Amino acid sequence: MAAPGADPWDLGVIGGYFLLVMAVGLWTLRRRGGRSLSGYFLAGRSMTWAPVGASLFASNIGSGHFVGLAGTGAAGGIAVGGFEWSVSRDVAAVYRMAGTGAAGGIAVGGFEWSVSTMPEYLGRRFGGGRIRLYLALLSLGLYVSTKISVDMYSGALFIREALGWDLYGSVGALLGVTALYTVTGGLTALMFADLLQTLIIIAGASVLAGYALGAVGGYQGLLERYPLALPPNASGPCGRPRPDAFHLLRHPSTGDLPWP
Repeated sequence: MAAPGADPWDLGVIGGYFLLVMAVGLWTLRRRGGRSLSGYFLAGRSMTWAPVGASLFASNIGSGHFVGLAGTGAAGGIAVGGFEWSVSRDVAAVYRMAGTGAAGGIAVGGFEWSVSTMPEYLGRRFGGGRIRLYLALLSLGLYVSTKISVDMYSGALFIREALGWDLYGSVGALLGVTALYTVTGGLTALMFADLLQTLIIIAGASVLAGYALGAVGGYQGLLERYPLALPPNASGPCGRPRPDAFHLLRHPSTGDLPWP
């Protein structure tokens, strides 16, 4: 059931997006690399830098950022963006790692061992299977509880507001579409889907930022109108815009996100 007043164009865009993502998974079934074990789990070891980089980007950026970080930024200011700077730095370090210093030696050693995952590398480096199992279970538990669950919830919130679906039904739709192209196409499907979603994320975020700034009168209008944006039931300082909202580095003792 569509939400009251839902624009047919909005419904068409959302439906077209899901169909396009599913088509990527089905298309990868026809690729030769997906017919072998290496092709399924490692994309045939033939991916170029663009899909790999897009996959790293799209795996980190998602609905949690557009819904969650946008709300955090509106409530507390731009300091929360500092976390994303650190993530960008770490992603860039991955690209530099293969050719520089001791980290490059670790990467080369991993390639010589034909290692594909961090638990496998630690198992070969230190011996035994317990450390591999421990790190795999720890990583899986942390990722499901802190990343996937948040993205599922925030994505379902968007679908519920746009289409009027039940929250659990929206989560099921997201899981179903993701499972379809991931299970059928393996890592190849995942990387090509991430490449597509990276383009959509960048284009959509740029349009949304331009529209939002235009609606408030540009950056100067944002500076003037943000301190006046009060929630309906604001009482005292709670819920009111912070005076340091446009400071990325907050005070070490009085800031809500201290710069250290």
